[in-house]
Amino acid sequence: MVRGPIDFEKLEREGVPFASLPAGEKVFLQDEAGGAMYLVRSGLIDILMYGRVLETVGADGIFGEMSLIDDAPRSAAALAATNTEVAILDRAAYLRLVRAEPDFALYVLQVLAQRLRRLDDALADRSAGEGSG
Repeated sequence: MVRGPIDFEKLEREGVPFASLPAGEKVFLQDEAGGAMYLVRSGLIDILMYGRVLETVGADGIFGEMSLIDDAPRSAAALAATNTEVAILDRAAYLRLVRAEPDFALYVLQVLAQRLRRLDDALADRSAGEGSG
């Protein structure tokens, strides 16, 4: 996975809020309203849909970006898999970061593209498996 251009110290200096999450804590649930995305400073976050882990996001990873970008409800749930520290970017902070660090916007797009490719691969594998029955 591509490594993000995230300067956590700069985010702290700019007043971006951080949260420490104990293992097992819910960050958000599927279908909840969005409004923020998260940048993982340390630890692991599981992204789940219908109780199944789709992805585990680690240090320098992001999650929750889709609902921030399109203002739609959360498409999946997020739970802390381990003790985790995250920076929380609301829409205004996200836009400030993108303006100040254009590489961050490219990073978000790369993460979205990777997730879409994995979904495409999973759907192709599923279709191939159904055709062989």
